[in-house]
Amino acid sequence: MKTQTSAAPALTTDVSTFRAFTRMYTRYIGTLNEGLFDTQYSLPEGRVLYELATLTAPQANAIAQALGMDPAYLSRILRKFERAGLLKRKTSSHDGRSANLLLTARGRAKFSHLNSLSERQASSILQNLSPADRGRLVTCMRAIDNILVPPQAATPRPTLILRPHRVGDLGWITHREGLGYAEQFGWDGQFEGLVARIVADFIANFDAARERCWISEIDGQNVGHIFLVKHPDEPATAKLRLLYVEPSARGQGVGVALVKECIQFARSVGYRKITLWTQSILAAAHRIYKNAGFRLVKEERHHSFGKDLVGQTWELDLQRQKSS
Repeated sequence: MKTQTSAAPALTTDVSTFRAFTRMYTRYIGTLNEGLFDTQYSLPEGRVLYELATLTAPQANAIAQALGMDPAYLSRILRKFERAGLLKRKTSSHDGRSANLLLTARGRAKFSHLNSLSERQASSILQNLSPADRGRLVTCMRAIDNILVPPQAATPRPTLILRPHRVGDLGWITHREGLGYAEQFGWDGQFEGLVARIVADFIANFDAARERCWISEIDGQNVGHIFLVKHPDEPATAKLRLLYVEPSARGQGVGVALVKECIQFARSVGYRKITLWTQSILAAAHRIYKNAGFRLVKEERHHSFGKDLVGQTWELDLQRQKSS
């Protein structure tokens, strides 16, 4: 009896704390606003768009289950997307009674815009915290996730593969780099022009024995890329270029896998060093480089792509890394 009597007030207090936290968090990230990120879409519509963009051959029942959403409510959202030209249905090749839901080009563009706004919101919140507070916050978020959604109930991680480039990939790379950095950082068309020149030079001078472009795929969809090319002035040095991961695939180890593949290939063909040029604002990429053994050797301010930036040169000594 004593245990039951003492537990009841504790549970009441915990319930109050839980509710206070959910009220604070929904207000803090703006989920109660009429439009998600001040767009025409509600939060449920934004979540449905995310599932349509990230699931493989999504069907209505799978989306309803993933979101815990009433099927009738989901059906109304899907019909709205169809009328707006964001969605089309294709009869499943495995079951003629069901249909796969496919985003149109317009639908993918709307998702990309919403996803970019979500990335900006998270970045604006996190970058204003001290490194210690940011680390505590992320650790607590992971703990909440693991407690409320145990690993055995989580969706299995999709399979990631890396493959060589093929016809059509390099145009996609230029498009995604140009659009991605414009949406996230406001870089202008000069950056897309730089990417186009890098890609064109790669094709024109491709040395299959000592150079590579890798495309990363998840469930058959391109989600990232990276290049390793010869340094024009130093035969024993390779240059890592154009590491990019789609926003929808970040946090899944794609960038780490791409950089690791670059390093393994560079070592296998006899390079002694890898160098790369990046910008100081690309913190996520810096963590990947640092964890892979790269070190920052130079910083220089410059005005490029319509912005004042700080360029950085990073290097990896393959001989030192191998010996250590």
